[in-house]
Amino acid sequence: MSSSAEAAAAQPDLSFWQVVRLSLRGQHLDYTAVPLNRAVLLLAVPMVLEMIMESLFAVVDVFWVSRLGSDAIAVVGLTESVMTLIYAVAIGISFAATAIVARRIGEKDAERAAQAAGQILLLGVTLSAAMGLVLSYFASDILRLMGASDSIVAMGTDFARLMLGCNVTVFMIFLINAIFRGAGDAVLAMRTLWLANALNIVLGPFFIFGWGPFPEMGVTGAAVATNIGRGIGVLYQLWHLAGFHSRVQVRWRHLKPAWTDLQAIMSTASTGIAQLMIGTTSWIGLFKILAAFGSAAMAGYTIALRIVMFALMPAWGLANAGATLVGQNLGAGKPERAEQAIWIATRFNVIFLGIVGLAFVLGSGPLVRLFTDDPPVLEHGIRALWIVSLAFPLYAAGMCLEAAFNGAGDTWTPTRLNFFCFWLGQIPLAWLLADFLELGPLGVFIAIPIGFSVLALWSLVLFRRGRWKQQRV
Repeated sequence: MSSSAEAAAAQPDLSFWQVVRLSLRGQHLDYTAVPLNRAVLLLAVPMVLEMIMESLFAVVDVFWVSRLGSDAIAVVGLTESVMTLIYAVAIGISFAATAIVARRIGEKDAERAAQAAGQILLLGVTLSAAMGLVLSYFASDILRLMGASDSIVAMGTDFARLMLGCNVTVFMIFLINAIFRGAGDAVLAMRTLWLANALNIVLGPFFIFGWGPFPEMGVTGAAVATNIGRGIGVLYQLWHLAGFHSRVQVRWRHLKPAWTDLQAIMSTASTGIAQLMIGTTSWIGLFKILAAFGSAAMAGYTIALRIVMFALMPAWGLANAGATLVGQNLGAGKPERAEQAIWIATRFNVIFLGIVGLAFVLGSGPLVRLFTDDPPVLEHGIRALWIVSLAFPLYAAGMCLEAAFNGAGDTWTPTRLNFFCFWLGQIPLAWLLADFLELGPLGVFIAIPIGFSVLALWSLVLFRRGRWKQQRV
């Protein structure tokens, strides 16, 4: 740890931009001692910038693909719905990675943090390879199962096969960035996504449209560019984990299977995976309901969600900052400081998403028109965007509160919340409104903010009870 950086972080008279510059230097700080408002900002700035690049890529990617027509957009939307299952496993393990690494760093035990990181990498490679082999083999069948027409299956099979088969790239980016964030190395996580997604953005149109010497691959080119960018991002992460600038330094001995450590990781990760599986399969359920209303409804919904994610991803950066502070401060034996960190992160997040949500409601038409001028797609996209954006302040609070549980290693509480609010609430409500009450796609759009609002309010009640403070990892 740099004592000069520590002293600078503790100074009471630093301006906001001085704190931003300090946060982007990547110096190691003790986040169990830095003043909390400043600690939240020091972690949140690189995490928010990390997520801004991720959300920018998602928007740019669908912008280029939209030039190929509504079927191409539907291919991306359907495949992403299946990829969310992979994301669920990766992020579920990431919850354990952040919680355990943060706890060990808070305890000032760097060796056990590195041991946990090595076992997380081993687990991630094994699971992603197994899922990639199975899902890529059945790519066309999966698209049909999702309700895709024959033309969409013909166009999208290669895209889906590449995205599903090469999932190890995104899987490892999730896991290693979670390790970085747990250790407080948020700048390394930010740089990884900026590198990977900048390459994605630059290479995407070259492979999609065949610019210059590149082959014209259509929608499949988007998958090629994505996996090249992500693969290079993983190499960058591994270079740092090998001992360059990362607080957690993984050696070959840490990659040898240690069954006790793997069991502890899976104990925390299993409910985290279930938590994300419930949440992501609910999105698949919503997409399945929408598929009955045609590719225009699916395309409009896909565009709206990409725009929404452009705002939600940075908000997740603030929530992740809170999760890191919870884990490290619980490890240092400071539970009240951990709770206060979440209230600070929640306040910042509600203000940010409240402003963005208002802008999306008022500007839904011009925003969706950036991606399509197809009247049916435009109509569904505009309607989906302003309806989903109505509850942004509650999304913001729910993100931070659930992140607090996960940062403490209490992945079971958000799992129960997701089960009741999504499987038993959101999906049945979407079907009831869309089919039974014959509202069509509008019914699906309405169910989304209702489900997430209930989740946020319920999370608040459980957070205030404080049982997460006694969690052991």
